[in-house]
Amino acid sequence: MSSTQVFSGPDIETYKPVFGLLTRRPVLVKQNNSYRGEVFAKRPLLGPLLFDNNASDARDHCANERTFLSWLRLAVYLAIVSVAILVSFHLKQQPSKLEKRIALPLGIVFWLLALACLVSGVANYVKTVTRYSKRMALVQSGWKTEIVFTVVAVSIVAACVLFLSTNKGEKS
Repeated sequence: MSSTQVFSGPDIETYKPVFGLLTRRPVLVKQNNSYRGEVFAKRPLLGPLLFDNNASDARDHCANERTFLSWLRLAVYLAIVSVAILVSFHLKQQPSKLEKRIALPLGIVFWLLALACLVSGVANYVKTVTRYSKRMALVQSGWKTEIVFTVVAVSIVAACVLFLSTNKGEKS
């Protein structure tokens, strides 16, 4: 004969995902459409956010986190490309004068694009989680996200064309 316990909500005292000095109490976010204020401003500031799992909320939160991690990965890749351009990395030959002259501005452009991707990803994540807490999230990209992504895509294609044209000019 087995007995089952029914919990009406998460037990804050037993919630310890990582044992140690940095264990924080979770922030319980009730999704009742009357939530006032920013979710990320609630105390404790570094505590995990616990949402009620209604319908497809867990799936939506996981999708939002994956989107944020994709923006973070793109920002890291752009930062790596920026550093590679700045140091004019070549395996077989020395960089030409044109490549040395173009390296600094192009490296700065890619660094700024990396920062723009990071800011866009964080802003989108915070906005979506805040809207989840108010039960009014609509998962779609806004015009700011589309502009950042378009600028990044055009910059990558332009850099590829630039690299191919300078490489072709040297071999002729």
